[in-house]
Amino acid sequence: MRGMITQVRSYGRGAQLLMVNQFTINLGFYMLMPYLATHLSGTLGLAGWLVGFVLGVRNFSQQGMFLVGGTLADRFGYKPLIVAGCVLRTVGFATLGLVDSLPALLAASAATGFAGALFNPAVRAYLATDAGERRVEAFALFNVFYQAGILLGPLVGMVLTGIDFRVTCLVSAGIFALLSIVQIRALPPRRAGGRAADEDSGRESVAAQWRSVLANRPFLFFSAAMIGSYVLTFQVYLALPLEVRRVGGDGEFTAAAVALLFAVSGLSTILFQTRVTAWCTARMEPGRALTWGLAVMGLAFLPLLAAGAIPVPGGGIDRWTLAAVPPAIAALLLALGTMIAYPFEMDTIVRLSGDRLVATHYGLYNTICGIGITLGNLLTGAALDAARKAGVAALPWLALLVLGLACAAALGGLHRGGRLAAPAAPGAVSASV
Repeated sequence: MRGMITQVRSYGRGAQLLMVNQFTINLGFYMLMPYLATHLSGTLGLAGWLVGFVLGVRNFSQQGMFLVGGTLADRFGYKPLIVAGCVLRTVGFATLGLVDSLPALLAASAATGFAGALFNPAVRAYLATDAGERRVEAFALFNVFYQAGILLGPLVGMVLTGIDFRVTCLVSAGIFALLSIVQIRALPPRRAGGRAADEDSGRESVAAQWRSVLANRPFLFFSAAMIGSYVLTFQVYLALPLEVRRVGGDGEFTAAAVALLFAVSGLSTILFQTRVTAWCTARMEPGRALTWGLAVMGLAFLPLLAAGAIPVPGGGIDRWTLAAVPPAIAALLLALGTMIAYPFEMDTIVRLSGDRLVATHYGLYNTICGIGITLGNLLTGAALDAARKAGVAALPWLALLVLGLACAAALGGLHRGGRLAAPAAPGAVSASV
């Protein structure tokens, strides 16, 4: 822990503040969102399809607007978009706790989603610019703070929601309000490039900027290859909990086993991310690290594939072991694969952008991966249903294993073909720190 604190302190004030901010952002978000559906269906009595609609509006307004948020960040600077996102989420979360009409709930849900689209690309572009040549290490530290917020948020939310969900909303809104004030006062202004790049960005139309990003074929190939990583890691929230319930049934043990999945994923990242990144940096090129990361994510489903060949015991310790251990091992391996890949993934986006329109590249990347997650989860859900009906438990795990290995092979091909290297494009500018 001391070593990690020393690493964080070795960065400038902007990078340090962004890491702490990301922990706080995730704390505020995850103390509320896991309990929103229960509030909408239980306290407010909305029908199931309306609950799904409200949550879907939030997801669409974030995933669908990442490109817009990234473009605005490149035009107006990173700090204004980070602050605007936090202010908007303050308003959105407070509104969710204070209203009960459907139009107001939809507006609040859309606001919280659009807020994420505003600050997410800006935060990553700011950190990449501020960290300079130490981007990989910076994103490794960033992921530690990110996962710590995800891990702690639901626990705080559980306590607050036990009092009243409105208390949870107002506390979360208060966290984002405090973040807004701190960033207005303490976050230094920052954008990529120098004065010439700023003037060039201001003269170029948004449509021209988008065309230039969409014409960046290595970046698009990389984005497509990385979709699989997001589909695979999301299974900690979808397929793995469903498998625990399928084998273990409903009850307190199953709830504890599902909680174990999240604990294994979050704690392993907090404890080992910086060590894994340092080990990989010393031994392999970024493209090779990405390839190994995706391969490990695919291989994470081997324990479940093997467990599927074992008849489910009737009860007792054998059934509990089969329900809890293979999914927990899968969650650990998914976390390890993410630890290997994530810092190099974020660094590769910057390199492929040529340090130009960095936030726009992050925005488009998030949109592409967000669409991929949606489609991937639909297909995973269909595979789980088909496996249950056909009595072939191995089907979804085999599909996810193949997906991971196919994406690893694609990244390996891009690496060997030199498509993950920084482009030598005219007009590319170096990032200023």
